Amino acid sequence: MNAHEHAPGELRRELADEAATLALGRRFARALRHDGLVVYLHGDLGAGKTSFARALLGALGVGERIKSPTYSLVEGYQAQGRPAWHLDLYRIADPGELEWLGLDALADPAALVLVEWPERGRGALPAPDLEIALAHAGTGRRAALRPLSARGRAVLARLG
Repeated sequence: MNAHEHAPGELRRELADEAATLALGRRFARALRHDGLVVYLHGDLGAGKTSFARALLGALGVGERIKSPTYSLVEGYQAQGRPAWHLDLYRIADPGELEWLGLDALADPAALVLVEWPERGRGALPAPDLEIALAHAGTGRRAALRPLSARGRAVLARLG
């Protein structure tokens, strides 16, 4: 994995294959502390958003099967004694559709919130602490991690 700085505070990683994406998710889990974090996951279909989220949640001790929330829209877990939410908003046409999901729990400052396709929930989601953009790069992938809050910057500093 090669890393280099891009924008101020942004961290970039070259990911040779899916195993490298999973490894990044596990390393990211080790960089978290027990305070909450809201992470927006950007990228085309198949770019590795769900793989990253599964690796992260698994590394945080979620023992149950970690399902893709593509059809349910949201899956909730307990991860190291705190709530963890994984949302996939690909099927949302309008942010107003999220009202019936009861997303008030996402505002819990102790919660870890991972959101795939966050642009489809604009205005109905908590502000992100960190954005992760995953993209296809040849036979591998590229990840760009951009902090948007002090909590996001602290996680990236620990991730190195």
